[in-house]
Amino acid sequence: MAMMAGVPTTPGPGQVPPAQLRVTNQDREHVVEHVKAAYAEGRFDKLEFDDRLERAMTARTHGDLMPIMTEIYGTQVVPELASSPAAEVRHERAPESNERLGAALGHMVLLLGVPIVAPLILLLTGGKTSPYIRRQALEALNFQITLVGASILLPFTIIGVVLVPIIWVVAVVLAIVGGVSALTEGNFRYPMTLRLVK
Repeated sequence: MAMMAGVPTTPGPGQVPPAQLRVTNQDREHVVEHVKAAYAEGRFDKLEFDDRLERAMTARTHGDLMPIMTEIYGTQVVPELASSPAAEVRHERAPESNERLGAALGHMVLLLGVPIVAPLILLLTGGKTSPYIRRQALEALNFQITLVGASILLPFTIIGVVLVPIIWVVAVVLAIVGGVSALTEGNFRYPMTLRLVK
C-alpha cells in the first residue's frame, strides 16, 4: 500500500487492491455466490464446494479470496472486481431462450395462485445446471415465501386483514415485472423480501 505522510492509503478506482487489504461482508458474499454458481454448474463436488465455501466465508483479506476466484475461473481475478455485476455477466454465459422462459415462469406462476412450488422445483432442477435459472428462482422463491408468511401472520391484526388483499395485488404486479425482467436478462430484485433461502 502506498504511504502518504505515514498514513496508509487505499487503492483508487481501477487499481488492484493489495492482498493484505481487508475484505467486507459484501466481498465475501459475492465470492460465495460465485462458488455456489460454480457448484451448480458441476465444477466442484460436495467436499470441494464445502471447502471453498468455508474459505470464502472466513476470508479476512483479498489475498484469501483471490485463490478461490482463480480456482473457479482459471485466471487471476480480483474479488472486488469479480463481485461486480459487470464481471458476473462477463464470466457467465448468456442464458438461452429456454432458460429465460423457465426463469420467467418461476416468477409469473404466482398469477395462478400457486406460490413457492414452481420456483422451488425450478431451483432443484434447472438451477443445478444454469446459474441464471438458479439466481432467478432463488429471488422468486424468497419473495413468495415472504408473501405467504405475511399472508398468514397479518390477519392476526385488524389492519393486517385490510392489508393482505393489497399486498397480493402488489405481489402480482411485481411477479409480472420479475417475469418480464427474467425474459430480458434483467436482474430484478423484489423489495421488502426476506432472503431466507441462499
